[in-house]
Amino acid sequence: MENTQLQEIVSKIETKFPNASISEDNYQMMNIVVGKSEIYDMVSYLKSDLEFGFLTDLCGVHYPQNVGNEFQVVYHLHHLPKNIRLRLKVNLSVDDLSIPSMVSLFSAANWMERETFDFYGIKFEGHPDLRRILNMDDMDYHPMRKEYALEDETRDDKQDSFFGR
Repeated sequence: MENTQLQEIVSKIETKFPNASISEDNYQMMNIVVGKSEIYDMVSYLKSDLEFGFLTDLCGVHYPQNVGNEFQVVYHLHHLPKNIRLRLKVNLSVDDLSIPSMVSLFSAANWMERETFDFYGIKFEGHPDLRRILNMDDMDYHPMRKEYALEDETRDDKQDSFFGR
């Protein structure tokens, strides 16, 4: 991270949240992994103190092979004046799929959280209207979870490993 502005931001985050794991990916985007107990305070701090005023995206990811951290909620924030983007990640266990809602900080989080709930079953505590947004209300599963075969299981010419599973 050669940018001095970015280094200042990293330093402030490390001081305020010493348990956060900060790294940079191949695209020079800052990645921060934080616990779910700290995520609301982290996003609030980034928005109010460090001026990351735009929530670009909020989504879920399912990694069934990561026992104990099978799910992940990913936030992309953007500091528009300095054109700095960062990615926040929170790992969740399949046994505890709840995380604080960010709707009180970013109104755009409303539909993004509903979509993540709809597709992955992650519950956002404090969300004003957490219900399915794209799928039928009577669905009893979450379609983006990697719990189902992509192809007919009677076929032997297809392998899930070719499809990211």
